[in-house]
Amino acid sequence: MKRLAIPFFLLMCVLGNANAQTKPAAGAKKAPAKTAPSAKQKPAAAPAIKPQDIEDGKMLLTKSDCLACHKVDTKLVGPAYAEVAKKYPYSAANVDLLSSKIINGGSGTWGAVPMAAHPSLAAADAKKMVSYILSLNAK
Repeated sequence: MKRLAIPFFLLMCVLGNANAQTKPAAGAKKAPAKTAPSAKQKPAAAPAIKPQDIEDGKMLLTKSDCLACHKVDTKLVGPAYAEVAKKYPYSAANVDLLSSKIINGGSGTWGAVPMAAHPSLAAADAKKMVSYILSLNAK
């Protein structure tokens, strides 16, 4: 019996100490509980399109070969800019996505005809062009 008493005592000490370590110290403040956003909270608003980017983008489009395949309100070879603006709300992610498609080309989103790549176009200029296109949904 004595052989079991000491191991049992040690086991109880270890378990008791482990239980004490999981409890907060006396007087310690609880961390605030994380709550899910309520239905009344609005998502963060998208950043506004800079007016200068809209003007620059429109000018860049008129000087490019884009108008051979696209028009503002009419589908030609590619989609109308107004349709693109309806499909892609203005956001930094959509500006990056669409400017990448302008530079690298793309296919499958608007039909079988692939969009030609424009690798010599600067990324900043492509983003301004996209800003103009996406601004058409706000009008």
